[in-house]
Amino acid sequence: MSTENTDTTTEASTSTDTESTCGASTDATEETESKCGTSTSSSSSSSSSGCGGSKSETTDENVSATAADFEGDPGRLVAVGLGPGHAEGMTQRARAALLEAEHIVGYTTYIDLLPDEVTEQADELYDTPMCGEVSRTEEAVDRTLAGNDVAIVGSGDPNVYALGGLALEIVESKGTTPSAVDFEVVPGVPAAQSCAARLGAPLVNDTVTVSLSDHLTPMEDIESRLHAVAPKGFTIAIYNPWSRKRRENWETCCDILLEHRDPDTAVGVVHGAGREDEQVEIVDLGELKELGETDLVDMTTTVLVGNEETYVEDGRMVTPRGYESKYDY
Repeated sequence: MSTENTDTTTEASTSTDTESTCGASTDATEETESKCGTSTSSSSSSSSSGCGGSKSETTDENVSATAADFEGDPGRLVAVGLGPGHAEGMTQRARAALLEAEHIVGYTTYIDLLPDEVTEQADELYDTPMCGEVSRTEEAVDRTLAGNDVAIVGSGDPNVYALGGLALEIVESKGTTPSAVDFEVVPGVPAAQSCAARLGAPLVNDTVTVSLSDHLTPMEDIESRLHAVAPKGFTIAIYNPWSRKRRENWETCCDILLEHRDPDTAVGVVHGAGREDEQVEIVDLGELKELGETDLVDMTTTVLVGNEETYVEDGRMVTPRGYESKYDY
């Protein structure tokens, strides 16, 4: 996975109280300017931050600017869901929104997934490595306030464990409104749906989603949610199941599921849906924990745990909707 940042810098004036190219006044000495004009220390060659941390915590970028610091009218901010990760899985509206954007901002891996026609037409691309969520979202808002039409991208859908809500929070924190930046969410196919399509029809009844990432939610809260939903008749979609730092999260999740569901419950595991390294397997719940030590389960994997009625037929998971109790067929 590449973590190279495509945001290059150029030399700027060393005088104080310089004006950035995006119209925000900055108090800066011996600084360079980022592409949107927010100043960044010349000693910082990357826009990466700690997990979700503000740019101001890890670089000297000017992130204290508010809407009042920018001259002229703002541009447009669109949060675009790319879907499962291949060009064919992107909606026509998402493609159109990206082709209309002047600047495209996103996690490095997601920028790499964009088709050439999109990247070639963009005036500028700005990406950060993993854990730069706040940094790149704030960058997208600043570029919008500077008068640019900006798309911030993510896989799946912007409203499912993604940055749609964060973008709105940062817009508000800068003293402006969604209407002022003509904010729009362009939906994409969420991972649970794209992975379910690879498995058959496991999600046609009540479903809940759980993320095992404890970056923002403490693991004890995740455990409480699992204990609450596992005994019920839901199919469970598990996002962000495994990383080297989250081995215990995965093992705890599997143990909780086994407390409430039979070991032979059908479970679908989809790695990298729609990408070159896609893998699909259907296993019994009792076999799930050991898969954490394989290449099948990582942060690009989605796990779909069937309910008590889910069964496997000809290699496909099926969760009955209940039609059989009402209709003859």
